[in-house]
Amino acid sequence: MKIQGKMFVWLSVFFLAVAVVYGLWSKEPVGTTALVLAFGLSIMIGFYLGFTARRVDVGAQDNKEADVADDAGEVGFFSPHSWQPLALAVGGALAFMGVAIGWWLMYFSAPILLVGLWGWVFEYYRGENRTQ
Repeated sequence: MKIQGKMFVWLSVFFLAVAVVYGLWSKEPVGTTALVLAFGLSIMIGFYLGFTARRVDVGAQDNKEADVADDAGEVGFFSPHSWQPLALAVGGALAFMGVAIGWWLMYFSAPILLVGLWGWVFEYYRGENRTQ
């Protein structure tokens, strides 16, 4: 993770240099603000990755002599299929249509959103995926 942290710190230095040059040359505040915010975001990510790299074991990506197989192992936990995002998408679509068509449509979208959110939060507490 050390190399990723260094990459983001160098990227933030680049964003800062571009922001200064762009701000002085164009005198346009919106683009300058966006570049300064990009600098801030990348310095935060670089600081976090560097901070975390000091507290975890050295990964295969930090070893110049490492093979691809050295980074093999368990990737992580991936959720099984779920129907809850579909309910949230339908409820969200109805809610946004309610902004365009009329606020009365929110009465139909709010329960669908709540059921989808409730189901997604508690999908591992019931049913076949209860023990995962």
